[in-house]
Amino acid sequence: MQYLGFLFVWMLSANVYASENQLENLYQTNNVEGSILIESADGKLKYQYNLNNEASYIPASTFKIPNTLIILEEGLIKDASEVIAWDGVERDYEPWNADQTLKTAFQVSCVWCYQRYAKMVGDQKYHQYLRDFDYGNQLTGSEITRFWLDGDLRVSLEDQIRFLRKVYAETLPIQQQHIKTLKQIMLSDSNSAVKIWSKTGWSGKDGWYVGYLVVNNQTWFFANHIEIKQSSDLALRKSLTLEAFRLLDIVEH
Repeated sequence: MQYLGFLFVWMLSANVYASENQLENLYQTNNVEGSILIESADGKLKYQYNLNNEASYIPASTFKIPNTLIILEEGLIKDASEVIAWDGVERDYEPWNADQTLKTAFQVSCVWCYQRYAKMVGDQKYHQYLRDFDYGNQLTGSEITRFWLDGDLRVSLEDQIRFLRKVYAETLPIQQQHIKTLKQIMLSDSNSAVKIWSKTGWSGKDGWYVGYLVVNNQTWFFANHIEIKQSSDLALRKSLTLEAFRLLDIVEH
């Protein structure tokens, strides 16, 4: 019996190792420098590539996940459909040049929308929320409207997944209705086979795709960080993640 248990563990380890070799090939074939971490909800299965436990990065727009909760909890906006009036400033990214809602602001990564509310939240409250959330290194920086873009805030891939687990389980010190609103606007893909709650991020060389997906009644958390060398790399944040799930036979080919 003991031998069978050992054999099962050995086979599981061998399968994980083989799968991680596939992930390495995926990134190398696409000439991408990056890391990915995928974990089952029960924590029993973990797949990773090029993970450095000491490495942490600017969260960029993935910070819109906790930031949305903070804005809602502070009562600065009441729900996902409340209008955020455009300030009339023309910006390079056309989808930002219009009135938004919290839902559209999240989905098009409207920087000016979240910067408007960041001024209202202020540094002191942000520090408190970062401590309460145990989010990354819990630092902001000199500019309250940019600390998640080019300030002092840093997160690792493990940090991202730890926080996503709290969102999923609704165990954060936030009113439950606000977490449900966040989940509503985080739902990015939904069909009969797979549902994905996610957020992309990009600042300088830091490119992110983080979230969780549900397939065959199983939940998987993921964090993918890649180095952005050119604009065409941006699509790889999501496409590499989904291909990784296919290679692992978690999502159908």
